[in-house]
Amino acid sequence: MKKVIFTEFGGPEVLQLVDAEAPHAGPGQVRIAVRAAGVNPVDWRIREGQVLGAHPTVLPSGVGIDAAGIVDEVGEGVTGVEVGDSVFGEGSSTYAEFAVLPAWARMPANLSFEEAAGYPSVVETALRLIREVDVRPGQTLLVSGASGGVGSAVLQIARERGITVIGTAGAANQDYLRGLGAVATTYGEGWVERVRRLGRVDAALDLAGSGVIGELVELTGDPGKVLSIADLGAPEFGVRFSGVAGSVPDALAEAVDLISRGKLHIPVEKSYSLTDAAAAHADSHAGHARGRRVIVV
Repeated sequence: MKKVIFTEFGGPEVLQLVDAEAPHAGPGQVRIAVRAAGVNPVDWRIREGQVLGAHPTVLPSGVGIDAAGIVDEVGEGVTGVEVGDSVFGEGSSTYAEFAVLPAWARMPANLSFEEAAGYPSVVETALRLIREVDVRPGQTLLVSGASGGVGSAVLQIARERGITVIGTAGAANQDYLRGLGAVATTYGEGWVERVRRLGRVDAALDLAGSGVIGELVELTGDPGKVLSIADLGAPEFGVRFSGVAGSVPDALAEAVDLISRGKLHIPVEKSYSLTDAAAAHADSHAGHARGRRVIVV
């Protein structure tokens, strides 16, 4: 099978498309014929060699954690799914023609594979952040870097829970944020004052790693009410870095419910082939996404 790997840490150019042996489903796992794989910032952070405790890396390494596809092998002890079922979920080395998933759910009928591949870790992260920052209905959550995949999910899930969201993003994405129910404003010079004029901030999330942790603490008045998934220096401000996933099966079940009820939709901004994985990483690193980027296999 074809698979994207890297044999050394570095920039997007270290990614290689190679022939590899197909993996097999172990106990409690399924193997899928991958139709699409999600492109996440954690993918290029791992490729760069950043120290992420939840994702230890042994070289050579595959790439990717999210995927959607068709089950073609079912491991020992697995029930409720059969060969031929369409599923989406989280595993490892998903930029490939076949991948093994230890966590999955049946795809909602109204999703394409391309769309479904963008949800698993994004929704898990969004649910985890809302829970860990302990923001309640009636309160206001500030989201820095709100237009990407995780931000798109946070805005919609928070709205569903009765939480007001202020989202920062580039000028081109203001209408997009408003369409998801956020109070939108731009980042850049003067952004703190713009947020202050919008009202009280009870909690804040840093999704972009753009060096704004100090300002988020200032706006909330409490480093304990700020979380980051993008700035490894956040603890220097007394702010938690959230990088360890919670229950992916629970997150997938909630995603299916929200999607099926029309309460969650994350658009695919751009699709790439396996041969364009380096370009996908370069674009992801550059940011400014509106929704998700995916690899189509």
